[in-house]
Amino acid sequence: MIEAFVLIVVKPGNEEKVYEKLKNDPRVKEAYRVYGEYDIILRVEVPTIDDLDKFHDETLRKIKEIEMTETLIASTYRG
Repeated sequence: MIEAFVLIVVKPGNEEKVYEKLKNDPRVKEAYRVYGEYDIILRVEVPTIDDLDKFHDETLRKIKEIEMTETLIASTYRG
């Protein structure tokens, strides 16, 4: 399983709209609206890197209100 954190910058005034579109996606395990440089942070879990590519290409890139994303793939977990 691949775990990644997706940091999202949204066009001003569209934060809630984008959050609502993404929060119930089954690959999104956690979603937060945040203050600062980014507007939304997602914790995503997918089986393979190809599935992460699909999430980016078929989900994130189709949301026109998203200006930019940065994806951080987790290398370790200490729970």
